[in-house]
Amino acid sequence: MDTDDLEPRKKKLQLKNLEEMSIEALGAYIADLEAEIARTKEMIAKKEEARRGAESFFKR
Repeated sequence: MDTDDLEPRKKKLQLKNLEEMSIEALGAYIADLEAEIARTKEMIAKKEEARRGAESFFKR
């Protein structure tokens, strides 16, 4: 069983109405999303590293 299957599922991101947002608000929204993407990529890298460590430990 994959341990990722044990993590709670989150609801789908609710999309914002971009039509109502100003150019400045849209720029800030993009910056927020890019920061969240970077944070998510860092977590994926950490989990992959932990998985590799566990796999090498159990392959001995």
